[in-house]
Amino acid sequence: MNLSGNKILITGGASGIGFGLAERFIQEGNVVIICGRRENVLKEASTKLPGVITKVCDLANERQRVELFNWISQEHPDLNVLVNNAGVQNWINVTDADFYEKAKAEIITNVEAPLHLVTLFIKLSSLKTIINVTSGLSFVPLTKVPVYSATKAFFHSFTLSLQYLLKSKNIEVIEMIPPALNTDLGGKGLHDAARPVSGFVESIFKQLKEGKTELTYGFSEAMAKANPEELKNSFNRMNPPL
Repeated sequence: MNLSGNKILITGGASGIGFGLAERFIQEGNVVIICGRRENVLKEASTKLPGVITKVCDLANERQRVELFNWISQEHPDLNVLVNNAGVQNWINVTDADFYEKAKAEIITNVEAPLHLVTLFIKLSSLKTIINVTSGLSFVPLTKVPVYSATKAFFHSFTLSLQYLLKSKNIEVIEMIPPALNTDLGGKGLHDAARPVSGFVESIFKQLKEGKTELTYGFSEAMAKANPEELKNSFNRMNPPL
């Protein structure tokens, strides 16, 4: 992937990892579009990132996903990079009364939405790169976030298939695999002790410059390289007996 001269759409780009990526891509000389469902958060991001283009879109809504694609097709037909970053994480237990409803919301945002966006955006003749943001939990689940972990395992598997399936269209597919970072994913304060987004972004761009298509950092690097026994030990450490 060329790191400059692109027009890039980052879903969920107004905060967390998405914002960090948007900031760095702009610094590298790219035009960046970010979308999200909260207009106030997008406005706040635009004041911090001069030149960023914003678009309100609730990715949980199928109609709005189609509207987003149609808007891009009409207003930004030269878009050549799609970053599927938006995600929802719920700390839930299968015994919770609202488990199913929260699980459905996670599946729609974390699985259905990016799959739909892929099928839409590969219609753009300008599209050259898709970056799918998965998780270190793709390899070993954290049972406090069981559905989130499962959706990221699905997305990891799908991304591997997508790398193969889109070769004939000359579309590069990159998997970005973050560990827990200091963001508000899952709720404010839950990840305050985690590594900062800035260090992750710096490492990711170094790997992109090296031409890598599997981008890892810290915990996610260890999990991506782990053998079955190491994954089992990690699961036991992360999920102590009840």
